[in-house]
Amino acid sequence: MATQQPQMGLTFEHVWAALMEDREQLRKIEEAHQKVEEAHRRTEEAVNRMAANVDKMSAKVDRVAENIGGVNQSMGELIETLIAARLWEKFDAYPYNFLRAYRRVELFDDTNRKLTDVDILLTNGEYVMAVEVKRHLDAKDDVDHHLKRMDLIRQFPPNQCGGKKLLGAMAGGAVDTDVCSYAHSVGLFVLELTGDSVSLVKAPEGFAPRQW
Repeated sequence: MATQQPQMGLTFEHVWAALMEDREQLRKIEEAHQKVEEAHRRTEEAVNRMAANVDKMSAKVDRVAENIGGVNQSMGELIETLIAARLWEKFDAYPYNFLRAYRRVELFDDTNRKLTDVDILLTNGEYVMAVEVKRHLDAKDDVDHHLKRMDLIRQFPPNQCGGKKLLGAMAGGAVDTDVCSYAHSVGLFVLELTGDSVSLVKAPEGFAPRQW
């Protein structure tokens, strides 16, 4: 009869080996967790840097836009000043004899609400001419807008216009040919800045300035 060998139970060595294996697994898990946290931290830092750069760029864009707006406004004011200088002399071929020029004349309705303003207003004892100045006179809409302004001036005349015949004109630092023709077709004078002076653009034959 064969003798049975006694079954071996868990020994200390077995238990210790299992513990060491579990410990190694825990170490690997901890390392992986730390790597994930480090990657998350770096990603968050990169996002924060990107956001900071976007904020800086946005601020720069705002400053550039503000500066450009200031330049455009300054250029528009300069063109208006150049055109206004001795503007009344440009109509010597017509019986207007303008004596005075007013700038930025505001227009109000009967409730004292501001409606618009007139860039330049030329006056004499009988006539008054409202001149709209554009840096670039290149849109027919600008002409149409001035025609509406002329109606408002007639309806709510400022002190300089009371009882006088009203005329209109468009002026620009540069004038588009088609827009110039359109302005003439609706009875408006056209002036253009040439060098450091302004000239009255020759009107087509048969041109009749409109009176409001």
